[in-house]
Amino acid sequence: MRLAVPAALRDHLTRLPAGVDVAWYSGFDECRTAVADAEVLWIDFFRRVQIETLLREARRLRWIFSRGAGMDRQPLDLFRERGLTLTNGSGLAAGPIAESLVLAMLAAAKRFPDLVRAQDRREWLPRPPGLGELQGSRALVLGYGAIGHEVAARLRGFGVDVVGVRRHPVEDPAVIGPDEWRARLHEFDWVLVTVASTASTRHLVGTAELAAMKPGAWLLNVTRGWIIDQRALLAALRDGPLGGAYLDVTDPEPLPPDSELWAMPNVIITPHASWASARFGAARWSTWPGPGAGGSRTSWPVRHRRS
Repeated sequence: MRLAVPAALRDHLTRLPAGVDVAWYSGFDECRTAVADAEVLWIDFFRRVQIETLLREARRLRWIFSRGAGMDRQPLDLFRERGLTLTNGSGLAAGPIAESLVLAMLAAAKRFPDLVRAQDRREWLPRPPGLGELQGSRALVLGYGAIGHEVAARLRGFGVDVVGVRRHPVEDPAVIGPDEWRARLHEFDWVLVTVASTASTRHLVGTAELAAMKPGAWLLNVTRGWIIDQRALLAALRDGPLGGAYLDVTDPEPLPPDSELWAMPNVIITPHASWASARFGAARWSTWPGPGAGGSRTSWPVRHRRS
């Protein structure tokens, strides 16, 4: 059996069952060569058209593992047509993303960007620009999966009352269903978007949802930019009740230099970097369910399978 795996993981793939060998690759062009006779492929963040090319050219493929969690870039119809198994790295970056969300909330409460800009100007401000705190505030987490649980655990340590939204709610007063959250938006100081990126979540947060939010509340998004209607967001930031927004993702992405969002004082923008961690390489290897990760040649645990 032959595997096609990114060369960056060479140090982590230390145990292989008998009869298994690896073709290493760096970049898309090398991947096309490596996967030619491979049965298992580990893909990084290739574009959709590149993934389609790999699937069409690699006729021996049976299993593809994507380190990314989002399925919106995957040609799922082609996977079904080929009868291929697709697994992903769901939850892989949940910890770093949760920390980025907490960082953004603290920065918003204390108006930390204003302090940094004052330092850039070498200006000693006569009074603190922000007097907010997390203690005693309330947060709504849209999408109570791995990221949602990680951020909720951290926020509770700051004294934040967290309510999560799940598609299938459980018997937990801190979890509500998909038909309940809109009517309760006015209760929360923070609305965190960690919902899965699917066709059904496009513009999940639009004009009506933004208008229903508590005056001064912040909206934070770390999944896909198009889950929020960006035109409606701009209007709410300019004229509506919204206090501000943290956007690690935008629509489109990268955010064009002439976007009004860049200059808004109540917006914090990061370049889809909330996942970043020096331990990401080791962490992504921990999600790999295939050979070299404790399985055998004939029986590997298939986690995070996508049908």
